[in-house]
Amino acid sequence: MEGKNKARYRIAILTVSDKASRGEREDLCAPLIQEMVGQVGEVVAYAIVPDEQEEIVAKLKEFCDDKGVDLVLTTGGTGFGPRDVTPEATLAVIEREAPGLPEAMRSYGLKSTPLAMLSRARAGIRGKALIINLPGSPAGVKEGLSVLLPALDHGLAILKGQAGECARPRSQGDG
Repeated sequence: MEGKNKARYRIAILTVSDKASRGEREDLCAPLIQEMVGQVGEVVAYAIVPDEQEEIVAKLKEFCDDKGVDLVLTTGGTGFGPRDVTPEATLAVIEREAPGLPEAMRSYGLKSTPLAMLSRARAGIRGKALIINLPGSPAGVKEGLSVLLPALDHGLAILKGQAGECARPRSQGDG
């Protein structure tokens, strides 16, 4: 998948699905992710892997270390199923967690469905790359990204050393 516009950040999408990796199910999430992240960057890498922790880990390392992407968005493998191991693979490769991102997605998702609390999604930093686990459904991807996108540009700019602190001066009425 290649983006059409020259954008600010290099993005990779990793779909984690046994069925999609075998060609038994169409990957509906990656095209939606690509469409939604256009304001932040360009998708420069895409892969589908089965729900196998070693394969997920290898692909995350490849995207971050070899391809030098700024943002990796995974989709799938974040539930309670016995083969849902995307969070474990993510934790195996990140150096620092970014817990606010999946917390925000879960909180927002609870407004639509109580099932949002079942997400085990993780997010964190490997080197100068941010990795975020998104749900494996188009509706979950859309909700999750709609919450994250307003903050992603600034977060990536800080991570890349292109922006300063997040603090802003308080007005006298702020408490």
